[in-house]
Amino acid sequence: MNDIVNWLNGYVWSPILVYMFLGLGLLYSILTRFVQVRFIKDMLKLTFEGGGSKAGVSSFQALTMSLGSRVGTGNIAGVATAIALGGPGAVFWMWVAAFLGSATSFIEITLTQVYKRKIDGEYRGGTPYFIEKGLNLRWFAIVSAIITLIVMGCLWPGVQANTIALAVDNAFGVSPTITGGIVVVLLGAIIFGGVKRIAKTAEIIVPFMAIGYIAVCIILLIMNFSQIPNVISLILSSAFSLNSTFGGLIGSAIAWGVQRGVYSNGAGIGSETFESGAAEVSHPAKQGLVQAFSVYIDTLLICSATAFMILITGMYDVKPEGMDPITSNLGNVEPSLYTQLAVDSVFANFGAAFLALALCFFCFTTLVSYYYKAETNLVFLKLNKSKNINWLYHALRIVLMVAVYYGSVKTAGTIWAMGDLGMGAMAWVNLTAIFFLTKTALKVLKDYEMQKKAGIDPVFNPSKLGIQGADFWEEEYVGPDYTIQKEEKRISL
Repeated sequence: MNDIVNWLNGYVWSPILVYMFLGLGLLYSILTRFVQVRFIKDMLKLTFEGGGSKAGVSSFQALTMSLGSRVGTGNIAGVATAIALGGPGAVFWMWVAAFLGSATSFIEITLTQVYKRKIDGEYRGGTPYFIEKGLNLRWFAIVSAIITLIVMGCLWPGVQANTIALAVDNAFGVSPTITGGIVVVLLGAIIFGGVKRIAKTAEIIVPFMAIGYIAVCIILLIMNFSQIPNVISLILSSAFSLNSTFGGLIGSAIAWGVQRGVYSNGAGIGSETFESGAAEVSHPAKQGLVQAFSVYIDTLLICSATAFMILITGMYDVKPEGMDPITSNLGNVEPSLYTQLAVDSVFANFGAAFLALALCFFCFTTLVSYYYKAETNLVFLKLNKSKNINWLYHALRIVLMVAVYYGSVKTAGTIWAMGDLGMGAMAWVNLTAIFFLTKTALKVLKDYEMQKKAGIDPVFNPSKLGIQGADFWEEEYVGPDYTIQKEEKRISL
């Protein structure tokens, strides 16, 4: 199985995909005149502005749901894996992927809001929704939904569960079999509660766990403040082949830095479009800006803190795939444990336990968000079906819980390879779709900017912009009870 998955990954994760992430991110940065820089103030303001409704959630809830899926294994185990396979220079390319990916995230989330729908009283949106309505390609949308359903329901849950099981085993000596069973029971209690419970759970847990983790990171970095310049120098010299030890790894640094960076922040994969489709906003660009900001939180803040802890303490080895180990300080240790070892080297008898608990929170909220994403794709696939097939929701929940238990007891290498395969497949579909819908997203951004310059709170009217297929906005949001007509008059004045 592992050989087959690795063989497929060789094609899916060819250098072409890596440079697609960087190239499209650069393209969108230029076309939007670096929206990820110009609208920092708006990003902060919009994150805490507005509220939810019976049909949707607030921007902050959508953000925390998204961060609940972004902040997890990728920030801790993913960063460690990038360093292990690509050297310290991989961290620099994670930063590059995050900065450029923030613009990509704005584009894909804006499109998600433009083409979202109201189904069974709840807002739904995401890659297959904007493929169908924006590109008028139902078959391509179905392919996207099926791939995402498999990834979120079967492939990615195992990565999170495996990370939890390894961390708990390392810290407390609890068997992965027991840990997997406990996680399955807790997960079932949440995912049978629906999207509102998912949003509420993320809103409570995500800020708490992020603040706690960052606090420990800051304390550790302050204690080793004098070493920070050396770490920055190590990262930069390794990234550009100037380091005598890791200088020959520039190709691996780029590949693993970008791959683990996008796994962490989700920009360009399409994995973060689904929560954003549930947000209640008056203009698609608003949620696009909120989610663009979440890329910064995820990678430039949390991933950087993790990387600095690992590099400052020296609790890592560099073992590029297909090459002899360059360093072997820790012996045969899984990269996902590097962060635990780093914290424990400074806070003896505390670090391993704390990281295990943090990972339980991080990864658990990620698992919860995976169910929501999978459910949203299942909703898409059952559209226009007259038969009641609600039993599929229960089947999805059971499959996800089985995948969680399977991931808990399997080896990390196989589980990560399966997760990478799913991520790559989703990325090819999503990047292709948003590329052909670039013009639409840029129209929406221009409309947002014009209304802001006019001194009004932007509201969205797709007809005015010549955008077709935005059924939700045409039929429900832009109606006689809304204020679009008043706002248009104010603009004309």
